[in-house]
Amino acid sequence: MRRRYAIVGTGARAELFVRALAVEHADTAELVGMADPNPARLALYRARLAEWGAPEVPVYPAAEFATMLDKERVDVAVVTTVDRYHDEYVVAALNAGCDAITEKPMTVDAPKCRRILDAVRDTGRHVGVTFNYRYNPLHEAVRRVLADGEIGQVGSVHFEWLLDVRHGADYFRRWHRDKANSGGLLVHKASHHFDLVNWWLGDDPVDVYAAGRLFFYGPEGGARHGYARTYARAHGAAAAVGDPFALSLADNPRLRELYLDAESHDGYHRDQNVFAPGVSIEDDLAVLVRYTSGASMTYHLTAYAPWEGYRVMFNGSKGRLELEVVESDHVSPEAAGGVKGSPVHGVEAAPERGRASLVVRPFWAPPRAVPVDGYVRHGHGGADARMLTDLLSPRGGPDALGRAATAKDGARALLVGLAANESLSTGRPVRVADLLDLTEEPSR
Repeated sequence: MRRRYAIVGTGARAELFVRALAVEHADTAELVGMADPNPARLALYRARLAEWGAPEVPVYPAAEFATMLDKERVDVAVVTTVDRYHDEYVVAALNAGCDAITEKPMTVDAPKCRRILDAVRDTGRHVGVTFNYRYNPLHEAVRRVLADGEIGQVGSVHFEWLLDVRHGADYFRRWHRDKANSGGLLVHKASHHFDLVNWWLGDDPVDVYAAGRLFFYGPEGGARHGYARTYARAHGAAAAVGDPFALSLADNPRLRELYLDAESHDGYHRDQNVFAPGVSIEDDLAVLVRYTSGASMTYHLTAYAPWEGYRVMFNGSKGRLELEVVESDHVSPEAAGGVKGSPVHGVEAAPERGRASLVVRPFWAPPRAVPVDGYVRHGHGGADARMLTDLLSPRGGPDALGRAATAKDGARALLVGLAANESLSTGRPVRVADLLDLTEEPSR
């Protein structure tokens, strides 16, 4: 019997789930409702369903989310809204007797996180958090190497993530630029990375210290580095012509339909000037984390790099493990001012060159490359398709890698970012348990 799913939040990220439910996994899942505050986006997704030959789906204003759950007899609610509203819809779904799947981050602050965890405990329902990076074949291989003890006990991790001036800039055009909406990049973006380390190590974060600033974007950064131009948003602005940081919605059919054509309903501008006022998030961040095992992680996120990718190094009692992924080795001039993967990051591979390597460096032996099957440069390394299969068409049986992320996993990752944000404000190390104690939380 197919489970009945509904989606709330029909921006760009929703397409991954709408298509999966309506087309790719329609034999095991049924899309029975969509909700959003913007009627133009709902109409667009209904048109998409018709293009794909999928059945018509009822649509609802977001304010009628609870009505949709009841009327359409929903089993699972998928939450792909602005981050700050995740808890509202997740908790409403659980209280209505539904399970929930939410995009990362699970939410944006400790009280909202507590609210979700309390609802999980009180209702007995399940919350899944879409940490798709766990399903990347490269990351699965890292998990296996560490679990097999090839480098012994892990003493430390160094993790560097680079967002290039195409992808990184995009967080400063959108609602993400307001920390109240997204929690900043340490919550919205880095929750992926903090979850990976928690999962790879099978460990919990204890203490966090962070330093960071808004260095490149925003009005001061634009003036300091000579990139500032005098426009609020790119569409219709003469000053935006020729600006490599300006996003042209009119020239991208999918973004035009999702955002430019929908502006009259909510006033949301998807193409704000990355150097205009209103940016309250940081773009250059350093974090130090200590785990219960005593292992430490140094982490750095740069949102204005010339190339995109990441490096992770594990130092162990028997050697070292090194992962390097280059998603794009530069940003080509013709791609400047666009988005990486149109209209959703990760769906399509970047047009520039990329590569990946995973190497074990044991003591007293030559380095050994670890072969990895299934890695591709699109779909977050092939992770999106694998995650959706696990969520929507589970084959049954235990997952030796433990890839499916629960609400407690979502909280673990979130709390590293929240503790780092607190450390940025106070200049002092922060104990994760002082924000939210997870020791008594079930792993449902």
